[in-house]
Amino acid sequence: MTPDPHRLVLIPSYNSGPHLAATVREARAAWAPVWVVVDGSTDGSEAPVEEMARTDPGLRVLRLPRNSGKGAAVQHGLREAAKAGFTHALTMDSDGQHPAGHIAAFMEASAQAPEAMILGVPVFGAEAPALRVKGRRVSNAWTRLETLGAVADSLFGFRVYPIAKLLAVMERNPWMRRFDFDPEAAVRLAWAGVPAVNLPAPVRYLAATEGGVSHFRYGRDNALLTFMHARLVLGMVPRLPVLLLRRARRRR
Repeated sequence: MTPDPHRLVLIPSYNSGPHLAATVREARAAWAPVWVVVDGSTDGSEAPVEEMARTDPGLRVLRLPRNSGKGAAVQHGLREAAKAGFTHALTMDSDGQHPAGHIAAFMEASAQAPEAMILGVPVFGAEAPALRVKGRRVSNAWTRLETLGAVADSLFGFRVYPIAKLLAVMERNPWMRRFDFDPEAAVRLAWAGVPAVNLPAPVRYLAATEGGVSHFRYGRDNALLTFMHARLVLGMVPRLPVLLLRRARRRR
C-alpha cells in the first residue's frame, strides 16, 4: 500500500449483511483511508465496521438516517471527503463483488492521469448470472452511443472519480441518486470533458447460499435505466458536435 493523502476508498452500503465487514477489511489491507457510508441500513451490518473504526484511524464510518440510494450515499461521502481535502475517490460495492486487490492499481492509474476517471471494465467469472451479463449489454450500448465510445462499461461501480468534477455534475443534476448513479455519472463526466481510462477488473457474483445480497429489482431498476437513457440521448443531441470532435482527438 502506497499512502496517498489525496485519494480515499469510498464504500456505500445498504443492508449488505456480513460481507460488508469482510469487504472493509480487504479494502483496508489494500489502502488507507477507507470510508464507509451507511445508507440507512436496518440489518445491523454496520456494527462490526463501527467497532473496527474505533481502533483504526484509517477507517471512518458515515451514517445517513434513512435509505436514500447509492448515488445519494456517494454524494454525501464525496462532500465530506472534499471538506477533508481529498481530490479523488475510488468507489466500490460493499457486497464482496469488487476486487480489493485492484485498488492500488486503479489509484496508481488515477495518479498518472489525475484529470481522468478510471472506470472498471468487468471480467465475469463462470458464476455470473447470464441474465445480468446479457442485460447490461443494453445499457452499455446506449452509454457508448451517448459518449461516442468513451465509456466501455456503464454499470460497474469499481471506479476512481475526480471528486470536484463529480460533485459539480451532481449538484447541477437532480437525478443519479439511486441505481442510475453509475451510468449517468460516467456519461455526464464524459460530457464535461473528463477523459475515461477503462481498465479491466474481475467481478465476483456471490450466490444467496454464500451470503450474497442484491437490491437490484428488474422491473423498477430497468424502468429507471430506461428513463435515464431517454434523458441522456436527448441531452446528447446538442452536444454532438463537441463529442464528435473529442472522439476524433481520441483516435489521433
